[in-house]
Amino acid sequence: MKGEASGTPEKPEKRPNEQLNSWFLRSGWSKGELARQVNRRARQLGAHHISTDTSRVRRWLDGEQPREPIPKILSELFSERFGCVVGVEDIGLRTAHLSPSASGVDLPWAAPQTVEMISEFSRSDLMLARRGFLGTSLALSAGSALIEPMQRWLVPTPSTGTKPPAGGDRTRRGRLSPPELDLLESTTKMFRAWDAQCGGGLRRKAVVGQLHEVTDLLQEPQADETSKRLFKVAGELAQLAGWMSYDVGLHPTAQKYFVLALHAAKEAGDRSLGSYVLSSMSRQMIHLGRPEDALELIHLGQYGSRETATPRIQAMLYAMEARAYATMGQPAKCKRAVGMAEDCFSDCAPTDGDPDWIRFFSEAELNAENAHSYRDLAYVAGRSPMYASLSRPKMLQAVHLFEEDGEHQRSYALNLIGLATVDLMEREPEASTVHLAKALRIAKQVRSERVNNRLRKTVDTAVRDFGDVDEVRDLTEQLALHLPESVETAPA
Repeated sequence: MKGEASGTPEKPEKRPNEQLNSWFLRSGWSKGELARQVNRRARQLGAHHISTDTSRVRRWLDGEQPREPIPKILSELFSERFGCVVGVEDIGLRTAHLSPSASGVDLPWAAPQTVEMISEFSRSDLMLARRGFLGTSLALSAGSALIEPMQRWLVPTPSTGTKPPAGGDRTRRGRLSPPELDLLESTTKMFRAWDAQCGGGLRRKAVVGQLHEVTDLLQEPQADETSKRLFKVAGELAQLAGWMSYDVGLHPTAQKYFVLALHAAKEAGDRSLGSYVLSSMSRQMIHLGRPEDALELIHLGQYGSRETATPRIQAMLYAMEARAYATMGQPAKCKRAVGMAEDCFSDCAPTDGDPDWIRFFSEAELNAENAHSYRDLAYVAGRSPMYASLSRPKMLQAVHLFEEDGEHQRSYALNLIGLATVDLMEREPEASTVHLAKALRIAKQVRSERVNNRLRKTVDTAVRDFGDVDEVRDLTEQLALHLPESVETAPA
């Protein structure tokens, strides 16, 4: 047999690779065409020893595990074919360092594997971004399939810096200088500021590219302290890549980045950063209608960071807990969490040593989250006037503060839309159109599918309930003109 000689008998328990068969059948390729593409890509990678033929492809489909780098090559080929990230595990294969069971979000909690997984996933994402492909084939995890692997974030593991190989060049340890590390950290801060100002669609692939570069550094020998700082940068960048993916509607991709960010935060020994990642996952679960999962994730973050979280971080976690309880229709627990968020925020001080990633949780954000909690309670309670009246003053304050700061344009737009939803619940359609028109002006400037979708949804509600109001009809025309319906996400 060409290329990959196999002198060992096949194991009796070997079964056809149904996942690979499914992708192969949908691709429309013949076995010969797939073999030719594998060989062509292998030559591009310098793997000239690879010489695949139709017989070898058939054996892969029958369940044979190909050697490296073929799993990665197949992942790239199917990703390009379908315009979505098709990971190695999605085609029923495994890389050399991952066990067959390491799929989805249930990944090994070890430094070398974390680096490799982030590197591989970001590389695949960059490859698709360069070609303008959209979407993802990754499956979202939920329920126990999501929560149980995340709980292992708290299980102690041995300290694992990136060590040089045996007999390696130890003179290179720590060659990344403190100023270079400072520059990496400041670049991450800059990306966060861009996201807040411009939305997730404009700079997403730049963040993914920076993340991939950091994993390259982590694969080199580094001193333990340097390694921890690099893992922290990787965790922050992976969280931001996840957040931006969530903002443009790439939910499975976002979840995978969040999971990888949690793994990096664990390797960095940063429990507070881990709690922030879990809060991002919680927000996504609320958005996807899984408040029970959201609550589990938040409680996991609160417990894990109980000894390290500053008052501002605690306030953010309580505010997200309130959002989950609101969506679940539990007003007493929601009000208690709102109160705890406000109490913790009142304890914030400049000397707390807050990390840059929590800087977004300002007085404006606190009011915004709590306003949305009461607004969501109003929805669950059949548009309750009482909860709507509790939401309005906090939403007004959030809008006022976001308008003043001029930095968080996406948040300003989202809260204008939130205020419009309260207007509609209180049967004030004319006022709602004023706020929605302002949000539309911002939506044209930022790249955020969250803003666009919430704007469309709220205008649809206004049309349904108050379609005979002139201002509503005018706004509908403006929306159709300036924000026409499009594919779910723009190239990012």
